[in-house]
Amino acid sequence: MSESITFDLPIAGMTCASCAGRVERALSKVVGASAVSVNLATEQARVQAPVDSLPALMEAVQKAGYSVPQQRLELSIDGMTCASCVGRVERALSKVAGVKSVSVNLANERAHVELFGQVDPQALIGAVTKAGYVASVWQDDQPHIDTQQTRLYRERWALIAAIALALPLVLPMLLQPFGVHWMLPAWAQFALATPVQFIFGARFYVAAWKAVRAGAGNMDLLVALGTSAGYGLSVYEWATAAGRMPHLYFEASAVVIALVLLGKYLESRAKRQTASAIRALEALRPERAIQVVDGREQEVAISALRLNDLVLVKPGERFPVDGEVVDGQSHADEALISGESLPVPKQPGDKVTGGAINGEGRLLVRTQALGAETVLARIIRLVEDAQAAKAPIQKLVDKVSQIFVPVVLLLALATLIGWWLYGAPLETALINAVAVLVIACPCALGLATPTAIMAGTGVAARHGILIKDAEALERAHEVSAVVFDKTGTLTSGTPRIAHLSAIDGDETALLQLAGALQRGSEHPLAKAVLDECAQRGLIVADVSDSQSLTGRGIAGSLEGRRLALGNRRLLEESGLRAGELADSATAWEAEGRTLSWLIEQSPAPRVLGLFAFGDTLKPGALQAVQQLSARHISSHLLTGDNRGSAKVVADALGITNVHAEVLPADKAAEVAMLKKTGVVAMVGDGINDAPALAAADIGIAMGGGTDVAMHAAGITLMRGDPRLVPAALEISRKTYAKIRQNLFWAFVYNLIGIPLAAFGFLNPVLAGAAMALSSVSVVSNALLLKTWKPEDLEDKR
Repeated sequence: MSESITFDLPIAGMTCASCAGRVERALSKVVGASAVSVNLATEQARVQAPVDSLPALMEAVQKAGYSVPQQRLELSIDGMTCASCVGRVERALSKVAGVKSVSVNLANERAHVELFGQVDPQALIGAVTKAGYVASVWQDDQPHIDTQQTRLYRERWALIAAIALALPLVLPMLLQPFGVHWMLPAWAQFALATPVQFIFGARFYVAAWKAVRAGAGNMDLLVALGTSAGYGLSVYEWATAAGRMPHLYFEASAVVIALVLLGKYLESRAKRQTASAIRALEALRPERAIQVVDGREQEVAISALRLNDLVLVKPGERFPVDGEVVDGQSHADEALISGESLPVPKQPGDKVTGGAINGEGRLLVRTQALGAETVLARIIRLVEDAQAAKAPIQKLVDKVSQIFVPVVLLLALATLIGWWLYGAPLETALINAVAVLVIACPCALGLATPTAIMAGTGVAARHGILIKDAEALERAHEVSAVVFDKTGTLTSGTPRIAHLSAIDGDETALLQLAGALQRGSEHPLAKAVLDECAQRGLIVADVSDSQSLTGRGIAGSLEGRRLALGNRRLLEESGLRAGELADSATAWEAEGRTLSWLIEQSPAPRVLGLFAFGDTLKPGALQAVQQLSARHISSHLLTGDNRGSAKVVADALGITNVHAEVLPADKAAEVAMLKKTGVVAMVGDGINDAPALAAADIGIAMGGGTDVAMHAAGITLMRGDPRLVPAALEISRKTYAKIRQNLFWAFVYNLIGIPLAAFGFLNPVLAGAAMALSSVSVVSNALLLKTWKPEDLEDKR
């Protein structure tokens, strides 16, 4: 039986003493519940029950016909630097009465708290303050202050200063192999090391004190202990030198702090890149809108709008709200929702989505969703929730550190007492104890991850692969499935003529007529027609009396003939039928193609031909899928496009797992389902892919895609080449392998060195040398990654 605690549950719906009795009886039936009492006046129930019985208690109240009121609150948290900080904040908030659950997001530095009834936010803020951090209630409309950028700027300059001061200290050691024996005076070493130790290293002392106060051990505590031991011994040796040249270890302490600061800087930069996904999404929200009241237009803040208000959206502007078109005709770029590369026609009765871009026409829109209820706001929440995942290897290192720190302290103390009892002078016992702390200083442990990440990401960047966070590295070697978006990922994202058919069989003449109509048009389909004409070297004539037919197509006159090119609606309005092209039209529509009919309106109305537009596969897409298959990694196609176009792409690439017509929320759900069977990588390029990219174990954004996709993904391919996907997984796997090897060697040095130091076979001088050697081994091992090259990227299709 787990430990029992007292729950105070607010109960809503009780009106009399019999209600209180029913609630009391219902709670008493929960397994392990005891001492149940219900107070009708305060509308609260107090029950003693196991700590994990809260869901059962709430269910019992609901079955009795009542409810437990709940609310959500968000706190902004400042001062968190690592996953252990997140854990401490979560534990502190969980102890506050009335808290149901806590989830702290390190990416956006916020805590999501679910509460029972009304809980004073000051109680939550006080708990966070007591844990050593700063908290405030988060408001959605509060101005955004980029504190991460400011902090990153400070860390960068602290790192540069620490390295500048540490380099002169380590220079003599670097020159010794070349026969140069030179040493800085003790006073100079002291002057250089002291600011590194107590100014730039102050953050480690602060974090170490917080960890000790919380009864935990972490990397900061190891850094503070090890560097303080080396620094303290150096001061002691200098003070007792009595005219001789003392053995000093200032350089060890200063270099350790400088290198660990480097790792902290890399972590902060990765965290800022992760949080920027939210900022990029929020940037899509227009701050103001043009409201129409009684025919008058007035510019207002988005927060001033209400449901059913009328909003005017001009050409090229983003839709400020989710709504329905009341008046006007245009096209809308809704790639953030559907992933479809083609603009979507909009006319009265059609739905529009906030954040999408209006095309060429003015639209009057009736508001149907605002604020947190818009599709874009829901996408933002999905990305925020998906980004809350914690790095598995960091948990392992934290657990090891919690055990390692007290063990090293006990060993050092045992060494001191053992040598003193053995009869050795107190100075000898102290030096041997300090040697234990020096050899245990986590220099190699601090270098293990950042050096491997720097080497791996550096060589990957040279080959067009940008790896932005450690979690992607940690999971890449376990990937069992890769989920591809279609548009812009496996396909070019721009329409091309896939098929065309002329009634008289003359495709060249058909293209020339269509090209003449499309000259000067900026529509994506017009560009596809003109590109095909240019590729075939066709001469395109000029039309007169050109007219844009909104929502239907375009018309113009050429050599006494009135021609028009447009969709099926234009065909039907002209009183024409598909005729002998009907079968082709049906087949091409089944493939998900966009159809355009070329018709002659006068002198004799007739159909001249049919064009089918669609995406084209990117070079290397087939090779990428084949390389993944060779590594026993399954490929999936996940797209917002229709099933026909998805099937065409999947069949061409040999992908059997196809999920079509999927909205952003469903994309994240599909990825979550796949994650139950293995580790999943998601590859995409659009805003609509952001939730799925963040929800996947590894998000991979294609170059040329949206900034949001790149920020939400852990890996960005700087070129839109699908063959970089298997290459990215390979370099990630090798980099993670180096991290594991480095951690192994870092601990091996400690496992061998600590006993030697404890038994007096390793004095502090040799301990410092061994620590330096461990660092050299770790760095050298990481640098082997520079020899990596991806598989041949030449097109083999």
